[in-house]
Amino acid sequence: MLDILVYEEKQQAGAGEAGPCLEYLLQHKILETLCTLGKAEYPPGMRQQVFQFFSKVLAQVQHPLLHYLSVHRPVQKLLRLGGTVPGSLTEKEEVQFTSVLCSKIQQDPELLTYILEGKKIISRKKASREPTALPKETASHSDKDCYHNSAPDRGPQIDGEPYGAQAFNSRLPSETEGLDGGPGDSNLITSLLGLCKSKKSRVALKAQENLLLLVSVASPAAATYLAQSTPCCIAITEHLCQLYHSLPAFLDPADIATLEGISWRLPSAPSDEASFPGKEALAAFLGWFDYCDHLITEAHAVVADALAKAVAEKLLVETLQPRLLHVSEQSILTSTALLTAMLRQLRSPAMLQEAVAFFLGTDHQPTAAKDSPHTLCAHLIAHCDHLSDEISIATLRLFEELLQKPHEQAVHRLVLCNLEGRLYVARGSPEPESYEDTLDLEEDPYFTDSFLDSGLQPSTRPRQAPIASSDGKTAVTEIVNSFLCLVPEEAKTSAFLEETGYDTYVHDAYGLFQECSSRVASWGWPLGLAPLDPHEPERPFFEGHFLQVLFDRMARILDQPYSLNLQVTSVLSRLALFPHPHIHEYLLDPYINLAPGCRSLFSVLVRVIGDLMQRIQRVPQFPGKLLLVRKQLMGQVPGEQLDHQTLLQGVVVLEEFCKELAAIAFVKCPPHGPQLNLSPPPEGPVQPEA
Repeated sequence: MLDILVYEEKQQAGAGEAGPCLEYLLQHKILETLCTLGKAEYPPGMRQQVFQFFSKVLAQVQHPLLHYLSVHRPVQKLLRLGGTVPGSLTEKEEVQFTSVLCSKIQQDPELLTYILEGKKIISRKKASREPTALPKETASHSDKDCYHNSAPDRGPQIDGEPYGAQAFNSRLPSETEGLDGGPGDSNLITSLLGLCKSKKSRVALKAQENLLLLVSVASPAAATYLAQSTPCCIAITEHLCQLYHSLPAFLDPADIATLEGISWRLPSAPSDEASFPGKEALAAFLGWFDYCDHLITEAHAVVADALAKAVAEKLLVETLQPRLLHVSEQSILTSTALLTAMLRQLRSPAMLQEAVAFFLGTDHQPTAAKDSPHTLCAHLIAHCDHLSDEISIATLRLFEELLQKPHEQAVHRLVLCNLEGRLYVARGSPEPESYEDTLDLEEDPYFTDSFLDSGLQPSTRPRQAPIASSDGKTAVTEIVNSFLCLVPEEAKTSAFLEETGYDTYVHDAYGLFQECSSRVASWGWPLGLAPLDPHEPERPFFEGHFLQVLFDRMARILDQPYSLNLQVTSVLSRLALFPHPHIHEYLLDPYINLAPGCRSLFSVLVRVIGDLMQRIQRVPQFPGKLLLVRKQLMGQVPGEQLDHQTLLQGVVVLEEFCKELAAIAFVKCPPHGPQLNLSPPPEGPVQPEA
């Protein structure tokens, strides 16, 4: 039959006209007969042959067939047969059949509504007919089997039952049942989603590609129908939630990290990675989430927004948020690590917008020190200072990942909204004559006269006032030297080892800053500082809950575990890389004249150094033990437990962090100030002043 139909079409002189064989096929409902045979599996194996025949007819016959009711109806019946039974023997043929339908919809988006609305269309057609027997028509077939899109209000004129159908209808009385409504109206979608769950990877991948083709239709009307009148978005999201609920109650963050970046095209877990309970379930969940993100990226904007909102509502708000607010530490830890992995995979702008709103809320106002908002963001920030170090590390990683996303509101709500107006700078006070006036070292209990006269003097001994550029910014050399000289010589060990110099950080910082600058280039940030009004009355400054937690953590660097210190300094480094002048001034300028009661990153570091210099005197053989700990951390010597190990590891992190901040300040501040256009980094380090 297929060969006859294709040959006939090639011989047709008039393009678009149906030949007598095709008219016979349509008028005598041969496709419906085949569909009935396929459903009954009579003879055995017939269903597979029917799927193949339908696929080939629709693909090879150029005459538009899906508009005909005698084709449309058996297509709907076949769709209900496919994708319903997991592990079906006809999955390969089913997915090929859906591929043909999706390609036809891609060519003619008007077909989307007819195929997805199949039951409703047929129900309306039946309701519009007279209850009597169908009249016999003598007109041509084009008058009998009407075009849906050319005459939607005409009842279709269809001849009687096809040959041999009565025998099967007597055996299968429910053949036409279900056409008059009920669940599962969008049969193509439900069939595709069923095939996406196939255990055969090729079948599942092909079904996912077909669904991707379906949601990317260019027609606004078809996209609106898909988003608003079908269960497409809800069904996709429900499958994502089902995969989440199949995960174990607890997953180690390290195990989750091994599967970060998994692709929906290769959703199986890497075989070379160590196995752990729930590995396959985790790979399936992350793979489907990556697929949802890809769908949102490629779909029509209407469908993308609807799917992103569905994922945010069903997965983030209804499923994950209660676990983040749970009292169980295991629940908090697992859900936080999962969200970090999901955020790392996220690429679509619509889903990113929903994720930022979920994490940070929609309030753009700066927070005050006395505020204690009961929002998810407030809880997450509090988790950064949790009693459990594991939860603190996992939450800090989540915020670090969020800060690397190309979304301006993430940076604004966490940091910038509290730095607006530069309230951290003292108003109406004379410029300090020397460096120690800025930091009030004499008033700091750590920097007493007797201590400064001892043999352990900090490298931040008061120096001459820094040289300022014409626009009021501190010269880059002064900033770099301030950070490099901050740690006392007795607490430095990098000079004894290779490949730990400041120049290594410069090259790394240059690449990271270029990447960050390109990400924020379209945000319209100012290139210079907002001018201060000397007559403006001083208002209280609060750095914001996020910076407050980071500064508090930084102040305890000598008493915290090594892994936690690494994560705290990593987040602060990410913040310091942003090319906003207020962030640069507040985090990287040691010479700003702070308002009373304010602190900056540099002032926090100064007080940490003061604490360190007191503790050094109480640790015997401090330089030797410090060098040994550094070698242990670098893997050069076997690890062994030492006295004051937490303190010694904190000193190593502190020294490296100061070098990293110096490198960031250097790459951000060419001679014309912290702007986006940079020259290549230098070959060597900036030499600190003696």
